[in-house]
Amino acid sequence: MSVSCGLEWVVCLGCSRWAWKRLTYVGSYDSESWPPAAAEEFEPVPRVCRVILAVYEDDLEHPRFPPAGGYRMNPAWVFKRVTYEQTEGRCPPYLIYVDHDRREIILAVRGLNLVRESDYKVLLDNGLGRQMFDGGFVHHGLLKAATWLLNREAETLKKLLVENGPGYKLVLAGHSLGSGVVALMTIILVNHRDRIGGISRSQIQCYAIAPARCMSLNLAVKYADVIHSVVLQDDFLPRTPTPLEHIFKSIFCLPCFLFLVCMRDTFIPEKRKLNDPRRLYAPGRMYHIVERKFCRCGRYPPEVRTAIPVEGRFEHIVLSCSATSDHGIVWIERESQLALDRMKENAGATVPPPQQKMERKQSLEQEHRDALERAASLNIPYAVAPTEQPSDVANPAPSENQDEATSHSKQDEATSSSSSKSSRTNWDELVEKLFTRTASGNLVLKKDVSVDD
Repeated sequence: MSVSCGLEWVVCLGCSRWAWKRLTYVGSYDSESWPPAAAEEFEPVPRVCRVILAVYEDDLEHPRFPPAGGYRMNPAWVFKRVTYEQTEGRCPPYLIYVDHDRREIILAVRGLNLVRESDYKVLLDNGLGRQMFDGGFVHHGLLKAATWLLNREAETLKKLLVENGPGYKLVLAGHSLGSGVVALMTIILVNHRDRIGGISRSQIQCYAIAPARCMSLNLAVKYADVIHSVVLQDDFLPRTPTPLEHIFKSIFCLPCFLFLVCMRDTFIPEKRKLNDPRRLYAPGRMYHIVERKFCRCGRYPPEVRTAIPVEGRFEHIVLSCSATSDHGIVWIERESQLALDRMKENAGATVPPPQQKMERKQSLEQEHRDALERAASLNIPYAVAPTEQPSDVANPAPSENQDEATSHSKQDEATSSSSSKSSRTNWDELVEKLFTRTASGNLVLKKDVSVDD
């Protein structure tokens, strides 16, 4: 009887501990060890959010749902607008905007429309992530939508890039369902840049807002230099590893579904997750907008943290009242703009760190290389080593000046080496002149040595 009571207590304590950890887990824990993002790298995020919001408008000159401060876009620069009727259900609506002020050509794709059957067809066409692509696994329906969109607009994008000059960049942006489409479209474009005029890899950038988990981990890390995912606090979609079709089938009972998924994933070891090549993840470099913390009521001024995580890549569902509202593009645009304004205000201010320590800020390229090396060291299936990454610029041949500088440096090294050797020899001679060594090995000063010696 006492043994059974003891087991019941152990089970109750274990369940209570699990419930406490799950219910008190907040979104800020996912990125608490990440460094803060810089204002210059985060600057495009609120802007591309407004371009995505513009897809919902019929006329930018007379907008129906303008964000705070307006769209800040020139309606005359909207090159093309495509509706549901024109996409024939193959892809969500999108627009092409040419931003001459910032020399960017932006293709923006809207998110899921809950009343459109065509959007669900894109989600349901997955086959549990069995689509192999570029050495990894991707969502089949999103890949088909990305391929269709590229085939339809490749010539248009190439024409705009050629007409506006080599200084223009191509920016792909999408929200929710559209984020998966543009992320996979970016992978295709990076590997087939000849379709849009042969621009360099660095001139292609993708911003996946509230991203869907659409590609395997090796691809998510491999393309982290061109794909940027933006997550607001507790957003459920980047954290839910369950296939998208199951999520949106349960959209009207989403809290119960998320709770069951959260309970199931608690008992899956981290190593098993990393070694599963079919497990899909949010793509690219992650930007996490944090505005709530544990035991703090309401929102506080948002801050942005960024990293290219390998393990612990938004693996924990947050059981929060804001898990669904944080997915909205309107909230993300507002909070990202507040975070950017705050970063600019604090850019010139110098405050002492809470803990005195030396830190070296790595470049974005070095962070990407470190993430690739980390993925390879963890034996992630199909992970790519940093040396296998394509490069747009070949290593330049050494010039005559470089050869001359190299020869001078070698000569200086030889001179310093010889001088060091010579100085050691002179010191030994001086010791022999001034001292005599006894039978026991001790040095005794010579008294008859003159100063002239």
